[in-house]
Amino acid sequence: MPATTSSCSWPPAWTWLLLNFFLFLPKIPSSHVPPIVPTCRDKCGNLTIKYPFGSDFGCGHPDFARYIKCTSGELRFSSGTGIYSVSSIDYTTATLVLTDLFMSTCSSMQNSGSFRLDRGNPFTLSSQDTFILLGCSRTSPVFDPNEDLCDTGSGLHLCRGMYSCEGVTGIGLEPNAPVSSCCVYQPVIDFGSGYWLDLPKLQCSSYVSMYGFGGDETDPMKWQFGISLEYNNSYYTDTCKSCEASGGFCGFAGLTQSFSCICRGGGNSTTNCFGRGYAWSGTWRHKIQTKISFGGILLLWVVLLL
Repeated sequence: MPATTSSCSWPPAWTWLLLNFFLFLPKIPSSHVPPIVPTCRDKCGNLTIKYPFGSDFGCGHPDFARYIKCTSGELRFSSGTGIYSVSSIDYTTATLVLTDLFMSTCSSMQNSGSFRLDRGNPFTLSSQDTFILLGCSRTSPVFDPNEDLCDTGSGLHLCRGMYSCEGVTGIGLEPNAPVSSCCVYQPVIDFGSGYWLDLPKLQCSSYVSMYGFGGDETDPMKWQFGISLEYNNSYYTDTCKSCEASGGFCGFAGLTQSFSCICRGGGNSTTNCFGRGYAWSGTWRHKIQTKISFGGILLLWVVLLL
């Protein structure tokens, strides 16, 4: 009677070697996984982002991060009276321009909210800013002869220019209406750190802010409307310059918000990114994950052959 052959046979020695190899792959302790650090971008929408501003949390200088944020591809400025769009930044003059959607211009006038620049922030109103109050009541404190808050000299032509716009109908006035309800505002407080344009208190319907005439003082349609702010550029230190020279972004980290050089690969350093960007990058993690995934697939293939 011929000997029967069992349907189950032990796998050859090389199979056990493969199994042991993949089963005992060294595991990476969680303490050795690179920490999660912010990633920074040099663009927000169509605006270039440079220090001291940042695109994301942990990027830029912490004193600016609480006021300037990149949200949904738009750079925005926050103050006590609302959130405003940043329309432009000039890094050579350390100025930026805000757009208030409720502020009046020559083409469109409407009841405005107030504007507040918080005290203690790193911004000041630019010396180029001119505020024009529209639709003010006869009892408005801006017309108090003892306060001298309105420019009744050269400012009158600005009022005439604004009241010549068809947009004045938006605040209930006729084009070329008398300028007695208009004031080119000169507040008694210094245009330093901290400023509050309180329209309800001033009894005015709307305000205009302009930072230039666009080359023609006689045509309000060409005037440059917006709020121009200057910022302190002394934050740009040699440490930050060294970080940027290594391809990193200047940022901050920890509860103390100490300086951190954020590398493009996702790592950070207290100085610069030379020799650091690749070791902590997503490429490094990807190689480990690929190796383990390939090992898992090969192990499954070996098991199916048994």
